[in-house]
Amino acid sequence: MQETRTEKKDMMHLIASAVVRWRFVIMLLFLAAAVYCALSISKVQVSSDLTMFLSPETETRRGVNIMDEEFIYYDSADIMVSNITYEGAKALAAEIEALDGVASVRFDNTPAHYTRAAALLSVSYAGPSSDPLVIATKDQVSKILAPYDSYSYSMIVENYFAELAQEMGGLLLIAATVIAAILLFTSRSYFEVVIFFIVFVFAALLNMGTNFWLGRISSITNSIAIIMQLALAIDYAIIFSHRYQDEVQNFPSYKEALVEALAKSIIEISASSLTTISGLVALMLMKFRLGYDLGLVLAKSIICSLLTVFLLMPGLIMLFPKAIRRTAHKSLIPDIRPWGRFLMKSRVLFVLLFILIIPAAYWCSSHMTYAFNDDNVTELVYSERRAAMHKIKDTFSRPTMLALLVPAEDFESEKAILQDVGTLPEITGVTGLANIELEEGHMLTDRYTPRMFAELLDISAEEARLLFQAYGVRHEEYQALLGNVETYSVPAVDMFLFVFDLIDRGVVTLEAERMEELQSLRRTLNMGLDQLRGKHWNRLVFTADVPLMGEESVAFVEKVRSIAESYYGKGKILLVGDLISTRDLSDAYTSDSRLISLLTIAFVYMILLFTFRTFVGSAILVFVIQSSIWINFSFPCLQGMVPSFVTSMIVSAIQMGATIDYAIVLMNRYQQCKAELPKREAMVEAVNRSFPTVLTSGAIMTIAGLLIAYRVSDVYVNHIGLAVGRGAFISVILVLTVLPQMLVLLDGAVEKTRFHIDLTGGEEL
Repeated sequence: MQETRTEKKDMMHLIASAVVRWRFVIMLLFLAAAVYCALSISKVQVSSDLTMFLSPETETRRGVNIMDEEFIYYDSADIMVSNITYEGAKALAAEIEALDGVASVRFDNTPAHYTRAAALLSVSYAGPSSDPLVIATKDQVSKILAPYDSYSYSMIVENYFAELAQEMGGLLLIAATVIAAILLFTSRSYFEVVIFFIVFVFAALLNMGTNFWLGRISSITNSIAIIMQLALAIDYAIIFSHRYQDEVQNFPSYKEALVEALAKSIIEISASSLTTISGLVALMLMKFRLGYDLGLVLAKSIICSLLTVFLLMPGLIMLFPKAIRRTAHKSLIPDIRPWGRFLMKSRVLFVLLFILIIPAAYWCSSHMTYAFNDDNVTELVYSERRAAMHKIKDTFSRPTMLALLVPAEDFESEKAILQDVGTLPEITGVTGLANIELEEGHMLTDRYTPRMFAELLDISAEEARLLFQAYGVRHEEYQALLGNVETYSVPAVDMFLFVFDLIDRGVVTLEAERMEELQSLRRTLNMGLDQLRGKHWNRLVFTADVPLMGEESVAFVEKVRSIAESYYGKGKILLVGDLISTRDLSDAYTSDSRLISLLTIAFVYMILLFTFRTFVGSAILVFVIQSSIWINFSFPCLQGMVPSFVTSMIVSAIQMGATIDYAIVLMNRYQQCKAELPKREAMVEAVNRSFPTVLTSGAIMTIAGLLIAYRVSDVYVNHIGLAVGRGAFISVILVLTVLPQMLVLLDGAVEKTRFHIDLTGGEEL
C-alpha cells in the first residue's frame, strides 16, 4: 500500500518538476493558443432558437430543418399605435404601405386591428431582416411613428446578439470588480488576485475560442459560459495559490515550494473538479440537446481552467514570487468558532427546522409551473421588445401561427386543405399559393390553357400557344407540340415563372405598360414563392385563436393534421409552430428532468463514496445539497413566478455538481480534526477551517448568478442566473447550519458504514 502511494507521489512530483522546468515554453504555447482562440471567438455560430436543440426525430426539429433549407423568412412586425382615430390609423397604414420595402400592411375596422382608440398594424416587409432595403425601410417606419405613442414587436429579434453581448460585457466588468473585492478579502496576498485574473482570462479565451470547433452553440450557453466558468473554476487557482504559500514556509527556494505545491494540488484540485464535471456530464445525456450543448461547453471550461492552473499558473508564480510575498497579509476572514460552538450547543435545532421545511420544499418544487415558450416567462429585467409584446397582447388577441408542410406540386390537394381548414371555427386566416387569387374565380396555382393565359395577359392566342409549346419542350411535355395545344394546361404560377425567365433572357418583349404590370406581379409572386414554395415541400400557413397549451390546442392540431393526412396519407405531412414546439419541448422536459436529476445524484454519490468510503456519510452530503435544490425551486412557486423549463433541468445539475464541493470541504475538515479531537470540538474546528473556502466559492457563485439575473434581459439567461445564485446561497446556508449538526448526530452511522478498499483485489466492509 505504501509503495503505491509513493509511486503516485513520485509521478506527481515528476510532472510538477517538468511543468516548472519548461514554464517559459508552456507560457509561449499558451500565448499562441490564446491568440488563436481570440481570433476564433467571432467565428462561433450562435442560435437563439431553442427548437434547434430538440431531438432530430421530433416533428418540430424535422419541420424547422426543412423550412431553413427550402424557405426564406421575410421580416414582419406588429405595430400598435395608441390614442389614434380609425381614420388616422388608416392613413398611417397607407403611408407605411407606400414605402418601397413594405410588401403589405393589414389593417381594418375589426376588433383584431382597432379597439379602444388603439390600432394594430400588421406590417409585412419585402424581404428578410438582413435585406438592406428592409433595414432602410424600418428606419423610415421608425421616423413615421416617432410622433405617435407606438409599440413595435417582431418575432425576428434585431441586433439580439449585439445587445446581449453588450449586456454581458457590462456584466463582466461589474462581476470582475465585485469578485476582485471578494478575492482581496479572502486572499493571503493582494498580488495573487492579479494572477488569478490572468489565469482566468487565459482559461476563458481557450474555452470561448474552442467553441468554434463545436459548429453551433445556443445563445444561452454563449451568454452564461464565461461567468459560470469564473464562478465554478476560480477555486482551483485559489487552492493552488494557498497551497504554494503554505509550502514556501517549508522549503528553502520558491522553485522547490512550487513543485511540491503543484504535485499536491494536481490530485486535490482534480478530485474537487470531478463532482462539477459529473453534473455537467449528466446534462450532456439529456435528449433535449441544449443540455448537451451547455454541459459540453461548461465541462470544457472546467478542463481549460484545470489546464491553465496546472500549466500556466506555475510560470506566473515563478515570475512574481517576491510580489506575492511582499503583498502578503493576514487573513481578513473572521474566526467563526463561536458559531461552531453555538451549532454544537443547539445540537439538532437546525436539523429539526430542516426536517420541517423539506417536505414543503419538495412539494412546491415538484408543483412548479414552467413556460415552454418565451412569451410566458416572467420577466426579471425590463425589455422594450417584451414590453411591446405584452402591451399588444393585452390590447389585442394575438393569433397563433401554425405552418403545414406538404409534398410539393400537388396544388389541388393544397387548395382543398386550405378550404377545409378555413372552415374550422378556430381559424382566423389561411395562406398558401393555392388560395392567392389571380382573377375572379381563379387562383395562382390553377391550371391555365393558352386561351385563358392569353386573356389574363391580354396577348394574342397565337403568342400564348407559342409560349405553352416552348414551356412543354423545356419540361419534356410534348403534348404541347404533338397533341392539341389548346387543351394543354400548366399551373399559372409555373407559366409566369417561365415567362419571367424568357423576359430576362431577352427572348420575350412586351409593351412598357404590360411590362410594368408584370414586374409588379413578379415582386409579389417572388415573395409568395420564397415563403410558401420549396424544392420538395410547400408551406401552408394558418392563424388560429387557440391557446399554446391545453386540450383545446391539442384538439385543434389533430383536426388540422387529420384534414391534411386525408389528402396526403398518414405521416406524409409536418406541422410546425409554437403549438407543436411547445408540445415537443414539454415532452422533452418530462422525459429529461427526472432522468438528469437521478443521474446527477448517482454520479455525485459514486464519487463521494470513493472519496469518503462511507455509505451513510456520502448519502448525507448528497441529501443536504439535493434539499437545497428543492428549496431553491420552491421560491418561484411561492412567488408566483414562471421560469423557463430549461432553468430546472440545467440548474439542478449545476447546483448539485458545483455546490456539493462546499459539503465535501466541511466533511474533509471534520474527518481530519476528528483524528485529534472529540467529535463536537472537531466539528467546531471544521466549520471554522472550511468557512473561508465555502464563503469565497459561495459568494462568487451567488453574486455571479444574481448579476446575470438582474443585468441581462434575455428571459432564459436571467432565470438560470437567478436560480444558480439563489441555489449557491441556499447551499452555503445549509452547509454551515444543517450539515454540521447532521454529521455529528449521525456520526455513529457514518462510521459503521465506512469501508476500506484493498487495492490488491479484496474489499473489507
